[in-house]
Amino acid sequence: MKFQDLKTLEEKLNLMSELAVNFRSRAAYHPEAAGQFPFDNISDLKESGYTSLTVPVRFGGEDISLYEMVRLQERLAEGDGSTALSIGWHLGILKNLGEKKLWDEELFEKICYEAKNGALINGAATEPGTGSPTRGGLPQTTAVKTGNHWVVNGRKTFTTMAPVLDYFIVSAAAEPCGETGNFLIPRKSEGLRIEETWDSIAMSETGSHDLVLENVMVADDCFVEVFTPGKKGANGWLLHIPACYLGIAAAACDYAVRFAKEYSPNSIKGSIIELPAVRQKIGEMEFELMRARHFLYSVAKKWDTSAEKERAQMAPELGAAKMAVTNGAIKVVDSAMRVVGARSLSGKNPLQKYYRDVRAGLHNPPMDDSTIELLAKQADSRT
Repeated sequence: MKFQDLKTLEEKLNLMSELAVNFRSRAAYHPEAAGQFPFDNISDLKESGYTSLTVPVRFGGEDISLYEMVRLQERLAEGDGSTALSIGWHLGILKNLGEKKLWDEELFEKICYEAKNGALINGAATEPGTGSPTRGGLPQTTAVKTGNHWVVNGRKTFTTMAPVLDYFIVSAAAEPCGETGNFLIPRKSEGLRIEETWDSIAMSETGSHDLVLENVMVADDCFVEVFTPGKKGANGWLLHIPACYLGIAAAACDYAVRFAKEYSPNSIKGSIIELPAVRQKIGEMEFELMRARHFLYSVAKKWDTSAEKERAQMAPELGAAKMAVTNGAIKVVDSAMRVVGARSLSGKNPLQKYYRDVRAGLHNPPMDDSTIELLAKQADSRT
């Protein structure tokens, strides 16, 4: 069964639930076994047609809404957070490019055709010397015009899904024109290599290795976009990030509830789910999940139904949704671990992995302090 054969969101969610169950069964929970990229999961998503769902209708795709995307990403993350975060970048980039028409249409159509046949794409913007690109740091990667080609040199960090990407969108300082922009670089390019540096204890299976570019030559039309660092505007597609951490939190809550129903120490009659303190924690988790879903879903729906001018003003709401959902997800996982107790710290227990993974959300864009500043500016503008 392929996603393209299904008519309703509910049917798509059911198929994603089936995939998520398989992904959960493959997950390596023990920290010592972590770090293996989920090749089989990505292959299954390709085979299901999921990786092409955000290809625009004008190029023969499904062009699912942002609301549908976050719902599906949340469900996917319940099975495996690293897989969800990884593929979310690919889906979101295709959606963003399709909505904003940032690239030459002929080139983008070619990429969409390849995406429908399983090709994967992601950005490579972060560098050791610049920190998060959302804060406006100028890339140290350079692209020098030579005849009708560009020669690109540099190193990018946090290149998520590096083991399987077919295309890299690389930010660089273009010389001699002095502009900053993105270059589309195929994996097969000579001088391009992946250095396996990813050793994070959170989201350890995303394969976010370093991308090294040494005199990589690309065609003139691969200079796909000019931008001002730190000023990319409102990006609805980035809601795939909080959707992922919401899914991890939901998985943690479900695990804790199942444990509470089954665990019956001889010091009490029945199981611990009957204890007031445990029910308090379960109720608090459900509240956080409910609040996060309403916030995330409503902002996604607003994006879907807004005109371009309205979308351009949504950066504070998008950042607030990410901040609220991600921090709420951390609270849920913490509460789940309190319900389960010391067993949650076992290397074999999924909760300790959920705990490690969910905290990575604090370091995905936009950062909490940037969001607070945006909201402060919004309040200032009203007076």
